Amino acid sequence: MATTTKIRPRALVRASGGPRYAAALAVDALGTGLLRPFLLLYGVTVLRLSAPATGIAMTVGVVVGLVCMPAVGRWLDQGARSTVVAASMLVRVVGVALLLATPEGHVGLFATAALVLGVGNQAWPAAHAALVATVARGRERDAALAAGRALRNAALGVGALIATVCLAGGPTALRALAVVTGLAYLAAAGLAWSVHLYARPAAASPKSGGAEPAPRMRALLAANVIYVFCLNVPEIALPLVLVTQLHASPVWSAAIFVANTVLVVTLQVPLTVLMSRFARRTVLALAGVVLAASYLGFLAAMSLGHGWGAPAVAVVSVVCTLGEIIYAGSATALVTHLAPHHALGRALARFELSTGFGLAVSPMAITALAPHGPTALWGSLAAATLVSASAVAQEKDEEARNADS
Repeated sequence: MATTTKIRPRALVRASGGPRYAAALAVDALGTGLLRPFLLLYGVTVLRLSAPATGIAMTVGVVVGLVCMPAVGRWLDQGARSTVVAASMLVRVVGVALLLATPEGHVGLFATAALVLGVGNQAWPAAHAALVATVARGRERDAALAAGRALRNAALGVGALIATVCLAGGPTALRALAVVTGLAYLAAAGLAWSVHLYARPAAASPKSGGAEPAPRMRALLAANVIYVFCLNVPEIALPLVLVTQLHASPVWSAAIFVANTVLVVTLQVPLTVLMSRFARRTVLALAGVVLAASYLGFLAAMSLGHGWGAPAVAVVSVVCTLGEIIYAGSATALVTHLAPHHALGRALARFELSTGFGLAVSPMAITALAPHGPTALWGSLAAATLVSASAVAQEKDEEARNADS
């Protein structure tokens, strides 16, 4: 068991990179919330592309964007920190500029813009985690990572709310939102770069005779592909089953999404701190159990049919969100704990590769399973998540390289 840390706001901001970096995170997330949820709508309404062509271009952009991760990992292992974070934001400025320059009906340039935006979106989490791991240690680092996620979700929610209000303006409003998004990314990049944080590359262990490889974490990375499905449950799986199978009002889907955001913002840090009394690997395995239980809860709720089904799904979604919070508060923290200092970037890059892959395939898996009935969807997710939790619990950590807990 580890010692439980305390929530001290000033220390948390300092451990998260300082006030300027926290401001950069907020501005960046605000800009992302203005556009990312409506990128598909931008392609369809502004550029007059077909919905399938727009969706394929966005998916390809996300998947191909993963190719940048090994290079990002090596760059981080050379000691760069705030520079990589700023670069991930500047790349997205270029992506927005390409988006604004795309003429109507030009799917190729839209796909290029989606790819560039995807590169920035994929590179940011690893760079952010590496920066926080450089500033903070031990359980304070875990709390700082959780605080960054809570802040980001809050700003994303505000951005999405502003964008939703502006959608009444049609294509002109969407173009204006894209401009504001680009400016927000530019401002965030400047704030992040001004932190000037650099980590001196650590020397390899004398016993190794050279640079030690990053920990393989095979079970953890494979399990993460399944765990990350939970992030698309409130956005894809629940709206799909509520509308097509329970024939419920779309209001239920919106309410569940809002509740998910509010719970993440308010509980991410307290729950992460509460779980700090247990080993990170144990907490991550527990997250899998909670998520699997919620999937079985959705299966039971679906059997109630029209009427009680939608309220029951909404109640179970709270359990799913708790599992998501526990997962998010322990997974990246475990990777930063396992990785040696000189291989932190590569370890985080591998982890983000598994996350990105899971986020890319989960919509296809969910939409492929859903038409076969609730048991096919929720039963499969529950079984896969329990297997993943078992694999995480049983994987043996390599020789501990970090002195912190």
